[in-house]
Amino acid sequence: MKSTNEYLIPFIGLKLGKHQFEYTIEKKFFDEFSFDEFENCEIKVNVVLEKKSTMLEILFKHAGSVNVPCDLTGEMFDLPIKGKLKLIVQFGDEFNNDNDELLILPHGEHQIDLSQYIYEMIVLSIPHKRIHPGVKDGTLQSEALEKLKDLQVKEIKEKDKKEDDTDPRWDELKKLLTDK
Repeated sequence: MKSTNEYLIPFIGLKLGKHQFEYTIEKKFFDEFSFDEFENCEIKVNVVLEKKSTMLEILFKHAGSVNVPCDLTGEMFDLPIKGKLKLIVQFGDEFNNDNDELLILPHGEHQIDLSQYIYEMIVLSIPHKRIHPGVKDGTLQSEALEKLKDLQVKEIKEKDKKEDDTDPRWDELKKLLTDK
C-alpha cells in the first residue's frame, strides 16, 4: 500500500501525554490494500496515542458496519463490527514488528504509519461466518429462499403410501427365519 499522509503521525513534535486522533474508514481505504471481501463500509476509528519519555502507547478502537454477502443465502447485509488493539512502540537499533503488540522503531525515526494496524484490526474483527440476521430469526425474504421452498420435497400423503413398504424379497427371507 502507498503510505498516505492521513495515517502518518509525526510523534516527534507532540508533547508528553495523551493525544487523540479520529478517522472515518471507507471502501477506498481497503482498495489501497487490494482487499475486496465486502462492498461498502463505514467505520469510525479512534486512536489514543500516549507519548511517554521512552516509548509510545497506542490504543486503537473501532466501531461501524461493513456490507458483506451472507454465507448461506448470498444476500448483502450490513454487519456491525467493533474491536480494539493496543500497540506499544519502543525505540531500538533496528526496525522490528515481529510481535503483534510491540513495534520497535529505530532511533531517529520521527513518525509512525498507522494504516497497516488499522487495516489489520478491522479485517480481524470481521467474523469468518457471516449470517444475515433475517436467516437467524426467520424473517428474510429472498428470491433464493423462495426457489428453495418450491424445490423442497413435499410430504407423501398417507393414502398414497402403501401399508406395507417392505420389499417382497425380504418377506421370503423372513419366512426362512421363522420356519425353524
